Amino acid sequence: MRVAVMTAGSRGDVAPYTGLGHGLMRAGHEVTLVSHACFAPLAASAGLGFHAVPVDPRAELASARGQVMQRSGTDVRKLAHLVGMVRAVVGRMSDDLLRAARASDVVLVSSSLGPLGHTIAQGLGLPSMGVFLQPLAPTGEFPPPVTGTRSWGATGNRLAGRAVNAAVDHMFADAARALRGRLAPPPAGSPADRRTREREWPVLHGFSPLVVPRPHDWRPGLEITGYWWPHDLPRAELPARLRDFLDAGPPPVFVGLGSATVPEPERLSRAVVRALRTAGLRGVIQRGWGGLHADGDDVITIDEVPHSLLFPRMAAIVHHAGAGTTAAALRAGVPAVPVPVQFDAAFWASRLAALGVAPRPVPFRSLTSAALAAALKEVTREPLYRRRALALSERIRSEDGVAPVVTALDRLGRT
Repeated sequence: MRVAVMTAGSRGDVAPYTGLGHGLMRAGHEVTLVSHACFAPLAASAGLGFHAVPVDPRAELASARGQVMQRSGTDVRKLAHLVGMVRAVVGRMSDDLLRAARASDVVLVSSSLGPLGHTIAQGLGLPSMGVFLQPLAPTGEFPPPVTGTRSWGATGNRLAGRAVNAAVDHMFADAARALRGRLAPPPAGSPADRRTREREWPVLHGFSPLVVPRPHDWRPGLEITGYWWPHDLPRAELPARLRDFLDAGPPPVFVGLGSATVPEPERLSRAVVRALRTAGLRGVIQRGWGGLHADGDDVITIDEVPHSLLFPRMAAIVHHAGAGTTAAALRAGVPAVPVPVQFDAAFWASRLAALGVAPRPVPFRSLTSAALAAALKEVTREPLYRRRALALSERIRSEDGVAPVVTALDRLGRT
């Protein structure tokens, strides 16, 4: 079958689908990744087709509108700004999403494009399913991941989950309405479309049930498969300069904030270096979208490298607790210091702490060199963190997150 995998957002919202897509390709399907043009090399390295959609996510985050969102104080306020930001740009992606779907037999849609992808598939009469990296279906067991970690009780958590999903629908309402007018016969309107998704649409989740057990109150059709690991070339290597640094001393600490853009990156970089030196540790600092940078005999600054090659050589991993980096750290069996920045990061950070592979998170808005140094000393000097991380890694790596998607895709093809 010709499979379109649609996703949007940062690198962490795209990279896992290269591994999923490569697995589907090996099962005999023709797979096209549909995402921002800047991620075309990721698809090419995995042997996937690629269909570009407009909008540069990094430029949007760096824009005045994106900076306002980044400076918002709470996750709920950030979400409100995100709704407005996405509403302003999503219409520009609709034409290419529609063209990609027309060239496909089945559509797989990430959570970042869920309502729009579902509308397109319904309108074209194509089978589809969600392939999500976060547990977004309402549940009483925890609050919506994008709102932080405060629980409102079972009933309140479910209501909050429905409210978040309604806000996500609102992001895509204008674009979905315009698309419905171009499809014949037009699919149902937004409320009916949301009811169909919430009650019937199959959604597979690409994370481990060891990290987030399947909620008992989820309906049938919502399943957790295990992680979808980004595809790395078999002969991929770390840059020679980085290999030399790693070989020149004890295992260092990785520090990276992924796609998060941060104010005053120079000041933050100095604080990170002070924390590392206070804790007596070397550091590998990833530049990321925030522009972190440091020089010295005991630190090195890098750009993108395969986490699967780098992380196993680290003493600890300081990261922004995005879904993808959280997964990579767990796979490596290395303890973490989560520094949640926004949206679902606090959720994943809380899971790491609950699993005993990280100390209490250091929220980005509370980050100081002293707080980070204290967390680094704790995570590197208490051997229990590493023992737990290694044990959990072994179990996670034994899971096959792609196989359930292959099975579900075959089932879709028979409908």
